[in-house]
Amino acid sequence: MISESEAPEKKPSKVEEIKAASRNLRGTLLESLSDETTGAIRPDDTQISKFHGLYQQDDRDQRMERRKAKLERAFIFMMRIRAVGGVVSPKQYLAVDELADKYANGTIRMTTRQAFQLHGMLKGDIKPTIQRLHQAGMDTISACGDVNRNVMCHPNPHTSAIHEEVYEVAKKISAHLTPRSRAYFEIWLDEEKVADEKEEVEPIYGKTYLPRKFKIGIAVPPSNDIDIFSQDLGFIAIVEQGDLIGFNIVAGGGMGMTHGKKDTYPLLARPIGFCPPDKAVEVAEAVVTTQRDFGNRSDRKRARLKYTIEDRGLDWFIGEVNSRLGWELQESRPYSFDSYGDLYGWFQGSDGKWFYNSFILSGRIKDADGLNWKSALREIATIHEGDFRLTPNQNMMITGVTGEKKPEIEKILIGHGLDKALEQTGIRLHAMSCPALPTCGLALAESERILPDVVATLEEEVEKAGLRNDAISIRITGCPNGCARPYLGEIGIVGKAPGKYNLYLGARHDGTRLGIEVATNITLDEIYERLRPLIRDYSREREENEYFGDFCVRKNHVKSPAGAS
Repeated sequence: MISESEAPEKKPSKVEEIKAASRNLRGTLLESLSDETTGAIRPDDTQISKFHGLYQQDDRDQRMERRKAKLERAFIFMMRIRAVGGVVSPKQYLAVDELADKYANGTIRMTTRQAFQLHGMLKGDIKPTIQRLHQAGMDTISACGDVNRNVMCHPNPHTSAIHEEVYEVAKKISAHLTPRSRAYFEIWLDEEKVADEKEEVEPIYGKTYLPRKFKIGIAVPPSNDIDIFSQDLGFIAIVEQGDLIGFNIVAGGGMGMTHGKKDTYPLLARPIGFCPPDKAVEVAEAVVTTQRDFGNRSDRKRARLKYTIEDRGLDWFIGEVNSRLGWELQESRPYSFDSYGDLYGWFQGSDGKWFYNSFILSGRIKDADGLNWKSALREIATIHEGDFRLTPNQNMMITGVTGEKKPEIEKILIGHGLDKALEQTGIRLHAMSCPALPTCGLALAESERILPDVVATLEEEVEKAGLRNDAISIRITGCPNGCARPYLGEIGIVGKAPGKYNLYLGARHDGTRLGIEVATNITLDEIYERLRPLIRDYSREREENEYFGDFCVRKNHVKSPAGAS
């Protein structure tokens, strides 16, 4: 049954009007960029710029001071750089490193969707940055906006032929779902304008693109490191006798919600069928166009695919996808997941080459606290003959390392203090956060800046409890939109207001069960007081091979608080 919010007579949102009038994502960006009287771009262009990989932000630490001085906000931009499956060459990495120093705040951030972010950019520096990325074979097209975002993929294609095959599928899906508009090339790369923009066709997205962002990922069992059930559309590789026979398909996942709005909530994707490998692109288009035509365009808080499926029903959705395909999805095939995190250190792949997976807290590549990741990766990139791979857990893999280069790379890692990077507790090695303050305009509370202190506080308790090496996952976000996938962390902490958070417990370690909200609007100290005895109980009372989230469920620690939103 279609909910009232899906009624066709509802007026489209303001963003829908902006997209429709944007001339296929051109808007008035050229005029905004040339306006030297302000560090900002025009209000409508802040929506269109997202399709070009840009978010206008401001330094929120300076807001009060600048307001008192009657100055406009300290406007800055976040740029997101696409990397399908997280794969970049050494040459490309060096370009990102160079741009971080020249035009951003000197750091590079790896996202939970295997992309790069540059923070603190000024308006006048955007164009030369994009042009330099283009020279390196990279772009920011549809890294944000109401389109398909960076396609995720299990980041270990060197470990078997299957991984390489799956990565190729990810690239094909990404290329097929990239917008056809030439706006990006005209605005940033000075391409000659098309003669008649009205004749320009977006065969998949149409004039108003999707109702909301769309996320696709590919997992290779037994690892669920990409959190496949958090995706709008997920492909689970099915392997029989060493051959990729196809993909189980899941749809309708999503982490985002809005505090106080009960008809918004995180959801796990549900199975809708199976397809052969050569049909994955067709399935992706059928699902995306179904969401294009039936997604909610009046209420952006309920505009993700998960709500389209919730409102119309899973059977209706499968039928609509099958109709667009012209053939029917098959029954899902058996598979199992047994892990979700990263393996750290050196490993040898099936091709005889080596790969090294590092741990970088919050994915922030910088030189700090004796861990000089930025200097080390720059130095490694100058000699490395393989590639770099961003993991879904905000870490960096150095892959395709030859036996000859391995000692050189090891020497660089040790020389920059990074041999100690893996000497961490299990809870630290499985911690993630979103950027939040001071840059993200949606942040209600701190996240990345407090993660080191949160982890350090909980480490004291896990050390006392003899749980130093236990992989308890903790994920913190500054708002409920869920960029660090907190609802799938065994401990999820979600910003509610300055200094206040909601606490979630009980998610399953393999990403197949969401956490439950157990406390609302509490301080970090209150969270610590709640977690300390729970960690002690876990140490004493857990069953053999029992994970922390499962323990919380078994011991009934996941009762929702009265009046929880």
